[in-house]
Amino acid sequence: MKIFKLVIITNLLFTLNACNWSKEQIQPNKKSVSQAQIKATVTPEEMLNKDLLTLIIKHRLTGDPTIGRELPSIDEPLAQLGAKLFFTKALSGNLDVACVSCHHPSLGGGDNLALSIGVDAEIPDLLGPGRRHSSAEEFYDGGPTVPRNAPTTFNLGLWDKVLFHDGRVESLGGTPNSNGDDGQGIRTPDVEFGMIDINSGANLSVAQARFPVTSAQEMKNFDHFGQSTNSEVRMFLAQRVGLYGLSSSELAENSWLSEFRDAFEEPEGIAEELITFANITNAIAFYENSQVFVNTPWKEFINGKVGALSLSAKRGARLFYATVENGGAACVSCHTGDFFTDEKFYNLAMPQIGRGKGDGSDATNDFGRYRETKVDSDKFSFRTPTLLNVEVTGPWTHAGAYNTLNAVVKHHLNPESSITNYDWSSLSPNIQAHNMTTNTKAALDELQKNGENAYRIIPMSDNQVTDIVSFLKSLTDPCVKDRECLSKWIPDASDTNPDGLRLNAIDKEGAFL
Repeated sequence: MKIFKLVIITNLLFTLNACNWSKEQIQPNKKSVSQAQIKATVTPEEMLNKDLLTLIIKHRLTGDPTIGRELPSIDEPLAQLGAKLFFTKALSGNLDVACVSCHHPSLGGGDNLALSIGVDAEIPDLLGPGRRHSSAEEFYDGGPTVPRNAPTTFNLGLWDKVLFHDGRVESLGGTPNSNGDDGQGIRTPDVEFGMIDINSGANLSVAQARFPVTSAQEMKNFDHFGQSTNSEVRMFLAQRVGLYGLSSSELAENSWLSEFRDAFEEPEGIAEELITFANITNAIAFYENSQVFVNTPWKEFINGKVGALSLSAKRGARLFYATVENGGAACVSCHTGDFFTDEKFYNLAMPQIGRGKGDGSDATNDFGRYRETKVDSDKFSFRTPTLLNVEVTGPWTHAGAYNTLNAVVKHHLNPESSITNYDWSSLSPNIQAHNMTTNTKAALDELQKNGENAYRIIPMSDNQVTDIVSFLKSLTDPCVKDRECLSKWIPDASDTNPDGLRLNAIDKEGAFL
């Protein structure tokens, strides 16, 4: 802890110097310099820098959430194998969708859709806006098949407590800097709430990688596996990729064994032992955890480059960290630390659109965390998202109901007003929304009750909201907006294609992503 404090103090001293603040300016001699004289000799931006430094000290920020963590490089063989598995359609029931279908690096580690369309797309390789569910397939109703927004895979290895919007993959220890690998166990949907899943894998990222393939809407498909259990689905896919067992003849091309031998450094390894579902998910998680994008302007500011932020972003940062009583928005009360999340769950009464998760009187609502805990106060609560790279991860909220960060911020400040004035025209015309008003009102009613999620309005002007959004955009690593920089995470023709089923993503114009 002493070393940690020393690092922070050293960074802050460097920042103070960069701000051109002398010791006398920060702590003036009261006998020689009046407060009026001090204010007259510094600019408003210098005063703003000083305020931010005070807040940085208060919240013990370093700007770098990777400190104390061991994270893989995309250049490592296991991450390279994971990338190929992430992009292959061989892990889906009908060979028409891949992990990347909903989590493409060029789309912010998501899919740039309010609600994802997994299996049975009209054009399987078309990702993002323009992707539609085929009208010839089962459960077609014109809208998305997946009931929630796709969370970003960026910085997945920085989560320590929970993954997914409802936290259904959860570290029972929640040890900081561990990604769930703390020896205390991980709970998944394969076991009862609060219990340890002995098959979860080493960390949260591995545990979550086990589940998209078991979802009918996301990857499994509605008809391919019938009533198969999750374990049976995973075994089938491992045998398909490994070219052994009952599903060994499903792939026309298959050179996966040499890929696994290279990645796991077992040149004589046999498929039955190397190409297991555990090793498949280990590789995918290794690839996902290599997606570390934390070199933001905000980090540069903390480390002494005061020109890294615009004046608007600096004002927004002060609003973000200041309490409501001091004229701020108190965003930091939930978006804490250098990773900007407390990994807890809150009901914010975000608009409920889409087909829902089967909750409520007509089965079109989504009760969020309650679905896992069965605790009434958890109804409509969802995980606090990280704000790193939030600029590129829209649409936002658990159901992707907002298309702009301004709208998201305004909702946090006054949920009832935002719901009343919700812009229906902002929704894609194919999204199921006929019960949106009733379902969202149920969440708002719950929010307005007294208790842990007590409801309050925070007054902010449009200019202040703009400033907060400017600060949020300063949390973007430039790499995530640069296709060349992201190319290391996107296999191309120079990489091997072990089964000929790589998803080469295109946008609605036909251009490669």
